[in-house]
Amino acid sequence: MLNRVILIGRLVRDPELRYTPSGVPVANFTLAVDRPYLNQQGERGTDFIRIALWRKLAETCANHLGKGRLVAVEGRLQVRSYETPEGQRRQVTEVVAEDVRFLDWPKDRTTGSGNEEMGDFPDLGDLGTEIEMGDDELPF
Repeated sequence: MLNRVILIGRLVRDPELRYTPSGVPVANFTLAVDRPYLNQQGERGTDFIRIALWRKLAETCANHLGKGRLVAVEGRLQVRSYETPEGQRRQVTEVVAEDVRFLDWPKDRTTGSGNEEMGDFPDLGDLGTEIEMGDDELPF
């Protein structure tokens, strides 16, 4: 059987990081994912999908992602239930992320919270070396 989800979208708000009673990091965020078709009004619909992250991935995303960031999430779909303080039974459908790829950089190159500089990045345009080769030579 297969349970695999791949999504690309933007964070609706900053990730929320917390810790389980045993100290395991867990984070959540909501991802806005555009639907691939237009509705009758000619507008593209959007799905808002809850993402759950655990351990190091939770801490990394909480420290480096923020509202509006474009990410790719790969994981599995999970349906879980819980009881509210009022005694009502609720179900939650979410994606448990196994991998998150950052697809853009924030304009000011800060973390999601905007408090910490991520540092300067070198201009990589001048690092290449041109190699001259004849038609008979292989590049490896």
